[in-house]
Amino acid sequence: MKQAQASYRPSSQALGGVRRFLFPAMLSIAFGCASTGRDALSAWPLHVIDNSSAGADGVRLADVNGDRLPDVAAAWEEGGLIRVYLHPGTRAARRPWPAVTVGQVSSPEDAVFADLDGDGAFDVVSCCEGKEKTVFLHWAPRERSRYLDPTAWKTEGLPASKGVCQWMFCLPMQVDGCNGIDLVVGGKNDGAGIGWFEAPNEARDLNAWKWHPLYDAGWIMSLIAEDMDGDGDLDIVASDRKGTSRGCLWIENPGHDHARLGRWPVHRIGLGDREYMFLTVADLDADGLRDVLAATAGGELVYYRRAAAGPPEWESYTIRLPADAGTGKGVGIADVDGDGRTDIVFSCEQSRGKRGLMWMKYANSPAEQNWTAFDIAGLSGTKFDLVQPVDLDGDGDLDVMTTEETERLGVIWYENPFSGS
Repeated sequence: MKQAQASYRPSSQALGGVRRFLFPAMLSIAFGCASTGRDALSAWPLHVIDNSSAGADGVRLADVNGDRLPDVAAAWEEGGLIRVYLHPGTRAARRPWPAVTVGQVSSPEDAVFADLDGDGAFDVVSCCEGKEKTVFLHWAPRERSRYLDPTAWKTEGLPASKGVCQWMFCLPMQVDGCNGIDLVVGGKNDGAGIGWFEAPNEARDLNAWKWHPLYDAGWIMSLIAEDMDGDGDLDIVASDRKGTSRGCLWIENPGHDHARLGRWPVHRIGLGDREYMFLTVADLDADGLRDVLAATAGGELVYYRRAAAGPPEWESYTIRLPADAGTGKGVGIADVDGDGRTDIVFSCEQSRGKRGLMWMKYANSPAEQNWTAFDIAGLSGTKFDLVQPVDLDGDGDLDVMTTEETERLGVIWYENPFSGS
């Protein structure tokens, strides 16, 4: 990786895919844009999906019932609940969504959909920190009509996960080309690392799942599947928040034949000079190469521009957060105002009396330090998490879904006011 000055110009290549459903981790900032005619400090309309428990801690999206609308899995850390929400249709999306508690566990930090046993019904995987230190599998009922019946779900702890570390994040991913979906997971504190649980022939044979460690870590925040080296298989992009090895990195998949044979090669994207939070992978400058954008716990985002299509080379730029924003947490890429250019959405924690959810535009180049920032959430909310830009009301623009943990706003989304412009 090399440090670079903000001298290059982004390509005029058309922005691809940015207006489709985006299901990664993201954030936002805002201050005034003459071209839109909107007040920079005008908050977007807030819609509550669920605020019935405590400590909503991140949302993961998937279409689990085939209606081409994004459904939601969420973990409630203080409430100890794992819940699923089914999109009720675009006309009803502004009201609370149909929901089911699929399991009750201690200190859940993450929940994500995966059809683990291949029966066509999407199960849920949750990761627990605290004293629990267990990855749980929440088995969905095979009968679609019972998906919202809490008595039809079954929760089981994965024996190979118990006590290894405080689990923080799960990435369902086919690793070895055998059996069903495998689980790439990351944790924090004692014994923490990144590794994968190898799925057995019978997914419900819990004792047959095998643990394969890949990387020793301090505190894993993000895990993203991405073919970084262009060899046709999925590598793992990660952010490590704490410890001597902290930073942004990717772990090279050696291929199905070698996946079980030991630890995989680790490649550094960013230096360990910051406390990295969530990251996302996207083509920020529209040059055809996928870049990495990470939030930090300080007052900036870090933009790692991919400078070569072969073995990845990175240029590093910083993007400042506005003074009235909290500290960085989540970040994502979306064309927020429909002008055909990529914008940044970001979330914050430690934002009491400040702005915790915003979006930003660049003037001439994504490498600029100072972007124009615009509000999303106003001054309500103190600790936001992953942000998911996605069209929830069917009007053609990207809304922002997230959770807020401290002020108990819960599982929420903010309605994009640009109306598909």
